[in-house]
Amino acid sequence: MFTDFYYILKAHGVPVSMNEWYALLDALEMGLAGSSLTTFYHLCRAVLVKTEAHYDRFDLAFAQYFHGVETPEDLPETIWEWLDKNLPPLEITEEMRRNHKQLDLETLKQMLEERLKQQTEEHHGGNYWIGTGGTSPFGHSGYHPGGIRIGGQSQNKSAVKVAGERHFRDFRNDTVLDTRQFQMALRKLRQFSTRLEGPKTELDVDGTVEATSKNAGRLELVWERPRENAIKVLLVMDSGGSMFPYTRLCNQLFQAAKRSKHFKDLQVYYFHNCIYDLLYLDPRCRVGNSVETNYVLRNLDSDYRVLLVGDASMAPTELTAKGGIIDWGLFNEEPGIVWMKRFKQHFEASVWLNPIPARYWEITQGAATIKMLQDIFPMFELTVEGLDMAVKKLRARN
Repeated sequence: MFTDFYYILKAHGVPVSMNEWYALLDALEMGLAGSSLTTFYHLCRAVLVKTEAHYDRFDLAFAQYFHGVETPEDLPETIWEWLDKNLPPLEITEEMRRNHKQLDLETLKQMLEERLKQQTEEHHGGNYWIGTGGTSPFGHSGYHPGGIRIGGQSQNKSAVKVAGERHFRDFRNDTVLDTRQFQMALRKLRQFSTRLEGPKTELDVDGTVEATSKNAGRLELVWERPRENAIKVLLVMDSGGSMFPYTRLCNQLFQAAKRSKHFKDLQVYYFHNCIYDLLYLDPRCRVGNSVETNYVLRNLDSDYRVLLVGDASMAPTELTAKGGIIDWGLFNEEPGIVWMKRFKQHFEASVWLNPIPARYWEITQGAATIKMLQDIFPMFELTVEGLDMAVKKLRARN
């Protein structure tokens, strides 16, 4: 039962294990979902979804599988005319809540087919026929928590309607980041270390508790030298050209980086398509506001964690050819891929964040250069999930 639903969940990226699926089937056999699609929705989500980041994927899968339950589109035109009534909302009493009949989904579908064959006139306020304002399982503007809403506006929010509204889209971890999310993600790169020298000015809570306990409850304060963040970060972003669609995203990243107080040092540079002899100090990539790449390599030690951000899409010659740089008035004596490898060799802990979704990397324009850069840098999507994986890669060196 619901086997297709299992595969739809998997197709939408909800990592449902067989143990979880069998647990859901056991719960259904125990009657924990009753006849309510809303209860079934919440039961499924509670059993199958392990993180709120997957709520939106679950909603999309649920809405796809049960799309025909809320409002069947193949009803006879006469039925639609009967239902096309603007009625005031029904006042729901406690008796109505107690007395509705529990029905499973398959039974509901069979009953609806029977009603469609039998019904010859419109009904309002009843409890059996397709109509409005009553307690029938079929219709709208009434009440039946386990029924099928047909037409009208939802009064009590059927499960499919709730799923279709996608309240949890902002919880997704595969969405492109905004400034706040960038800041939170960058914090994960923090690495604290204790100073070997200097006064002990920071209260050691755990040490104080332990020392006080050993001292028969008499307070004994324990002090430690303060910790400071030892991580140094180099952020290098592609700007201009094919990156224009991601200008707003790059600006958000820039703002997040500038506001960051979590690192011992943070350096930000820009390049256009590929790193050559120069790195730029602003996103307009002006030669007059640039530094030599060799200067950066000489003055920043190899302990920096490097985040390169760009779509990696360019003409292959920009990576492979002498003079492949496309900026007017500039000429590169060495191919861009030499500079990229040199960058990776110096900064071993470096990753590439690509704003293009990974499913397009092999088919998008510039797929060849994306592949070449993937062979040099670990490449991740520029999403919350992608950045989390990139940060883990950078920290793995510790």
